[in-house]
Amino acid sequence: MSAEVGRRRAGRLASSGVIREAAARLFLEKGYQGTSMDDVAAAAQVSKQTIYTHFESKEKLFADLVLGNAETVDAFVATLGPALETGELRDALRQLARRYLHLVMRPEVLRLRRLVLGEAGRFPELARLYYERVPGRVIAELGAIFARLARDGRLRVDDPQVAAQQFAWMTLGLALDRAMFYPIDGVPQNGDLDRLADAAARTFLAAHSAP
Repeated sequence: MSAEVGRRRAGRLASSGVIREAAARLFLEKGYQGTSMDDVAAAAQVSKQTIYTHFESKEKLFADLVLGNAETVDAFVATLGPALETGELRDALRQLARRYLHLVMRPEVLRLRRLVLGEAGRFPELARLYYERVPGRVIAELGAIFARLARDGRLRVDDPQVAAQQFAWMTLGLALDRAMFYPIDGVPQNGDLDRLADAAARTFLAAHSAP
């Protein structure tokens, strides 16, 4: 590859990153309807034609923002098996519940979730994909891990997927439900999140500890 081709490719990648950052900021602040491609171009300091070189429509740009969150989930999911299937299960579940809750309760994640819910009527397929690739993927992986732990005699579960749903909602439910209605700065803070996570892990183990 020539140096000129390399420079052009690097320039395209740089433009794409700047556009994504500007679009994310605007969509999260102003919503889908309140954000125009002119707004994105101005915020990214690029021409509107440059945006269309990377994203063929506003809808595609919005979908890129929504589904881009799946990359963070990929990294989190990769840690679940090693975290739960080695060492002492009680402490591993407690630590996992804390990490899970802190991950979901980050302000940028809460804003994105609110945005997806707010636009679910306009983009039902996108909302479904977000669920499958983000919260649904975590629950599916937890279910697979709980099934292996049950086979190894470390947990007692009749339905691993139901157990995974129980763990997820005992961990996230109260804090996440509140966060959908309260201002972002009114959500529970670190110490409160840790207490909620610890209680969820204790309750889950009380129900599913192996005899």
